[in-house]
Amino acid sequence: MGSNYALFVCISLMMSATSAVDVHNIQELAAAKKGSDKFISIKNLHVPAGVTLDLENLQPDTVLEFAGRVTFGFKEWTGPLVRIAGKKVTIKGKPGHVIDGEGARWWDGKGGAGGKVKPKFMRLKLDDSVVQDLHVKNAPVQMFTANNCKNLVITNVNLDNEDAHKNRIGRNTDGFGVGDSKNVTVQNSRVYNQDDCFCCGSGVDIKFINNICIGGNGISIGSMGSNRVVEKLTVRKCKVISSFNGIRIKARKGEKSSVSDVTFDDIEIKDIQHNGIIIHGNYPTWHPTDEPTAQCPIKNLVVNNVRGTVQKGGSNVWIWLANGAASNWKWNSNVTGGGKKLACKGIPAGLKVPCGK
Repeated sequence: MGSNYALFVCISLMMSATSAVDVHNIQELAAAKKGSDKFISIKNLHVPAGVTLDLENLQPDTVLEFAGRVTFGFKEWTGPLVRIAGKKVTIKGKPGHVIDGEGARWWDGKGGAGGKVKPKFMRLKLDDSVVQDLHVKNAPVQMFTANNCKNLVITNVNLDNEDAHKNRIGRNTDGFGVGDSKNVTVQNSRVYNQDDCFCCGSGVDIKFINNICIGGNGISIGSMGSNRVVEKLTVRKCKVISSFNGIRIKARKGEKSSVSDVTFDDIEIKDIQHNGIIIHGNYPTWHPTDEPTAQCPIKNLVVNNVRGTVQKGGSNVWIWLANGAASNWKWNSNVTGGGKKLACKGIPAGLKVPCGK
């Protein structure tokens, strides 16, 4: 991001050691955002039911800290519970803090498809900013969404929905979602959830580096459609453990979109239930009985050193694309264990992919 931005981050962190405005109740928030002190501490705050913790319109150079325990009242609504927006800001968590959605009050095994109306957790709209050291726990549904962001670094964030695994009551608890954004990096973080660990639906120059994904639906691009574009996306040095899929590109059948210059490098998968690597053009289905369409070209794809294990009932690699949709791919994978042999189609001519094995 350049030396000027690095200097901004350094100055912001130095400010955190000087003065602060503590916000203990929602009524204090508006004044804190407008005040001259640019270090705001959200400390042991309870947000009333049906109210968004509105952290939009933060002044440039603000340091926003979460401390203690932040909780939310119960209501059936769409949320979000937290909304953060600004430019040149630092969002961070103090050691020992937790932002707790107490999602068990909403979980019913149906996620966003029915049952209780569940609020999304946290939405970000940030430019030239850093989010670091946050502990987010027990989201009702989608956990952490960054849309319309530019030059954003998210680092050392723990998205912990492990409690929702009990009796499989959590669903659609997506971890990191990125859309319509440019130059966003998510790194050194951990996700334990019940849907996509990371999903990019659109964006340019997106990175997902050195992260751990547990229990969800793996690392995904898409679903692609509605003229969305994903360009220059890198996933590197990540682990996907005990998840439904490992890595995935999914394109909606009959809808225009494009995926280009994508790299999956040094990815370890372990104990995957369904597909180790899956790339398909017939979403929302994922079976070879439904023909794919070619409206989403996938070009300049690199799959390098993607390795690990799939459960016996799953498949190691499955590709299901219309002829001509894929071009200029490079492939190096070693995924084993899956006993399900699925037919594949649409692999670029001359490329050796261990598909259907």
